[in-house]
Amino acid sequence: MKFTTYLRHGAPRLAVIDGANIVDLNDAQPNIPADIRLALKSGIDLDAAARAAIVGEAARQPIAGVKLAPLVPEPGKIICLGLNYFDHAKEGGRDKPEYPWFFFRGASSQVAHGEAGWLPQVSNRFDYEAELAVVIGKTVPRHTKEADALQYVFGYSCYNDMSVRDYQKRTPQWTIGKNFDRTGGFGPALVTADELPAGAVGLRIQSRLNGQVMQDANTSDMIFTVAETIALLADVLTLEPGDVIVMGTPAGVGQARTPPVWMKAGDTIEIEIDHVGLLSNPIVAEPA
Repeated sequence: MKFTTYLRHGAPRLAVIDGANIVDLNDAQPNIPADIRLALKSGIDLDAAARAAIVGEAARQPIAGVKLAPLVPEPGKIICLGLNYFDHAKEGGRDKPEYPWFFFRGASSQVAHGEAGWLPQVSNRFDYEAELAVVIGKTVPRHTKEADALQYVFGYSCYNDMSVRDYQKRTPQWTIGKNFDRTGGFGPALVTADELPAGAVGLRIQSRLNGQVMQDANTSDMIFTVAETIALLADVLTLEPGDVIVMGTPAGVGQARTPPVWMKAGDTIEIEIDHVGLLSNPIVAEPA
């Protein structure tokens, strides 16, 4: 099953994707919250609700005719991994990490599929990062074991962890360079876990800048798997429905190239993951 979040009168709405159309789940079944995070927290079987909506008589609208929102507009937590592909760690001059390099993103940094990412006024070192996003569907008990972790995953999506590299390197913590407004591309679709290999392994992941392939790898190359990452986080904190984990990027980022390749106004950056989707964002100068 595939879901998305679109905007109606400026408010995000959860919808199921049916071919080239979407069905608003709250319209089809008013007991389902219109917000994906609230819908997941409610414990409703969204798969069953989506199947019923597709076979029912609820109104459909073309997905091409709606404005999308970030897939989870207001996650409780967005937890990202750095250096989770060895080739990416190597191209940055680092060894294979023994523990994930975790950092957080805020909801205000996100941007929807099709919407413009902002080239910051204060920097031109604006980089792309193709990543797999994990959406948690059920509360993960503390100290959950790796073998049990995947049952708490609702689905997967594409993420572009666009990074302002000079700001990222101003401090030992990466947070400041990862939280500029409209730099976290997220979407367009959430594919439920049952439609993909366990842990979303074995999927080709690419970034393309103006049509040119910049990163080309496989999710099997991740150092820390989805299950292991969830188990490590569960040692520390409670993962809740609607939380997002962003699983790191492979080699080929702009800062590691000679000369470096920075995104500029007028560019288009695409992130594609097999069987998950294609996320596309034009790049524009941040408005004055």
